[in-house]
Amino acid sequence: MSENFAYPVGLRLSGRRVVVLGAGQVAQRRLPALIAAGADILLISPSATASVEAMAEAGEVRWERRRYREGDFEGAWYVLITTDDPEANAAASAEAEARRVWCVRSDDAEAASAWTPATGRSEGVTVAVLTGQDPRRSAAVRDAVVEGLRDGTLAAPRHRTRGPHVALVGGGPGDPDLITVRGRRLLAEADVVVADRLGPRDLLDELPPHVEVIDAAKIPYGRFMAQEAINNALIEHAKAGKSVVRLKGGDPFVFGRGMEEAEALAEAGIPCTVVPGISSSISVPGAAGIPVTHRGVAHEFTVVSGHVAPDDPSSLVDWAALARLRGTLVLLMAVEKIGAIAAALVAHGRAADTPVAVVQEGTTPTQRRVDATLATVAEKVAAEGVRPPAVVVIGDVVALSARDHG
Repeated sequence: MSENFAYPVGLRLSGRRVVVLGAGQVAQRRLPALIAAGADILLISPSATASVEAMAEAGEVRWERRRYREGDFEGAWYVLITTDDPEANAAASAEAEARRVWCVRSDDAEAASAWTPATGRSEGVTVAVLTGQDPRRSAAVRDAVVEGLRDGTLAAPRHRTRGPHVALVGGGPGDPDLITVRGRRLLAEADVVVADRLGPRDLLDELPPHVEVIDAAKIPYGRFMAQEAINNALIEHAKAGKSVVRLKGGDPFVFGRGMEEAEALAEAGIPCTVVPGISSSISVPGAAGIPVTHRGVAHEFTVVSGHVAPDDPSSLVDWAALARLRGTLVLLMAVEKIGAIAAALVAHGRAADTPVAVVQEGTTPTQRRVDATLATVAEKVAAEGVRPPAVVVIGDVVALSARDHG
C-alpha cells in the first residue's frame, strides 16, 4: 500500500523556477495552473501547440526552442516532463532525482517522484484528488466535490467574518438550470431571499426550510413606493446579520432596477455583490430557435424596454432611429404596448411585412411562440391571448428561424 500512497501537499510556486519539458497537449493543460500560481516557468521544447505558443508570446512563460540537455534543472523547484521521447524523459527524470527536485512524468507515473492530482476550485477552495493509477476516477471525484460546493448540495458551512452583505443575483430567463453556478451557491447559503415574480420559481423550492422567502411583490409599503420598500427590506435583513439574496429574473442590470438597489445599499453602508444573470433578451430568442444575429442577415441587435408607449412623454426611446436600423430589435415588457410600438416603427419607415416573433414564458415548459409581422402582430397577440412575460423579436432573423426550424 505504501508504494501507491502519495503524501498530499500544496506547492507555493510564486516566483520559483519551474521547468516544463515538452509543449504538446499535456503541457497545454498543465501550464495555466502553473501560470496562475505565479511560477517562473521555463518551457523547453523544439515546437509547441498554438495555445502554448500564445502563452509564450504573451510573456506568461519563457520558451527555449530546443531539446532537453543536462543541467536544465539547476535551481528548479518543480519539473514537469511531457515529451514523447522516452530516452530524454528518462535522462531528465534521473537529473531531477539527483538534484532532489520533485518531478512529474506524463509518460510513466511510476518513474516519477510526484503525481499531479485532479484539481478544481470553487470560491477560494482548492480540491485535489489522487486515486493512484486511476486518473479518470480522480477527475470524477474532483468534479463531484467541486460541483457540490458550487451549487450548495455539498454542505460546507463557512464561518462568516464579514458584516452585513447583500447579493443581487440574476436568476436567468426562467429555467432553473440557467442560473449561474455562483448564483445557485449564494442561494444555498442564504438566510433570506427576496424574490421577484419573474425569478425562477423552481429554485425557491430547493431552499432549506429555515430560509425566509419574501415575495417582493407583496412587501407592504404603505406610503412608500414599492421599490423603496424592497430596498428597506434588504437593508433591514442585512443589518440583522442575515445572509440576504435579492433574486431577480434575467440579469439584475437589464431593466431589473438592480442599480437602484445597489445605490440604496451603498448609501446604507452595506456592501453588495452583483451576480450577472442570463438575460432573456438573448436567451429566450435562442430557446425559440431565433439567433439575434446571423452572418449576412443581421450584424447588430438592440434591446429596448417596451413598457412605455412611443407617444408617452416619459418615453426615452428614439423610435424613429430604431426604425431606421437594419438589425434585430428585441423588446422586453412590450406585450401591452406592442400595437403602438409596431405602428410607430412602420410610421418611421420599417417595412410593415417585417417578421415578428413573440415568445411567451421562454425556456420554461410552457414556452410558446407566435409569429406575425409588424402589420399583424397586435392582432395576433390579442387573438392568441399572449400574456407577459414575453419577449418580442423583430427582424429578418425571425424568418430565418422559421425556415430552418419550422
